[in-house]
Amino acid sequence: MRRELPVEVIQEYETWRKIRDPDGAEGWVHQSMLTGRRTIMVRKDKAMLRRTADDTASAAAYLSQGVVGKLLQCPKGSDYCRVEVEGYQGWLRRNELWGAYKAEAIN
Repeated sequence: MRRELPVEVIQEYETWRKIRDPDGAEGWVHQSMLTGRRTIMVRKDKAMLRRTADDTASAAAYLSQGVVGKLLQCPKGSDYCRVEVEGYQGWLRRNELWGAYKAEAIN
């Protein structure tokens, strides 16, 4: 498994966590192998990282599919999440990332 790869914890048993990765693969890992840091994976090639959370905003960068970054914020009710990828910060549409639920608010 790649370092910083986002995973979803789908089950817990004592100190073990069953996880699912962006490709749907599942397995058990010890909790010490996981961190509390939220990360995302870009799901679409040439995804536009926007300067603001708006469809008309200019691009801060274009991201390749499979790139991993930090999840910084997902406002409640917004179609965008604020992320940091390879030194660039901006807003990425939720449907272009893996690592945050559709209606999840992250502050």
